[in-house]
Amino acid sequence: MEVIFSLVVGIFFAAAVYLMLSKKIVRILLGIVLLGNAVNMLIFTAGRLTPSIPPIIPGGVDVLPAGTANPLPQALILTAIVISFSFFCFLLVLTYRAYQDLGTDDTDEMRVAEPKDEPLPPTGY
Repeated sequence: MEVIFSLVVGIFFAAAVYLMLSKKIVRILLGIVLLGNAVNMLIFTAGRLTPSIPPIIPGGVDVLPAGTANPLPQALILTAIVISFSFFCFLLVLTYRAYQDLGTDDTDEMRVAEPKDEPLPPTGY
């Protein structure tokens, strides 16, 4: 099972990098979301995928029994999901406002500081 999850994580990372190299802002945004999901799956896979005992200490025992699930990756993933969703919402609003102001989602056409009609600066002296 861990091998399959590892392959899926690799495919997610590859797809995220491919999307983030695009010139369109929406594709870049989807690549960032996919990258966040790939990292969450990586942490989840690193925490072992076994049908193990839940991480609850029974009464009268001081330590967890052997074969107990590791609760740390689960807590990290829950926190990362909340943070990545809020980051996605922020980037979505930022992308929408940029589209409203500039009228495009192409990064090459968003160059407000470098108008197309002006000559290029000197490349050397």
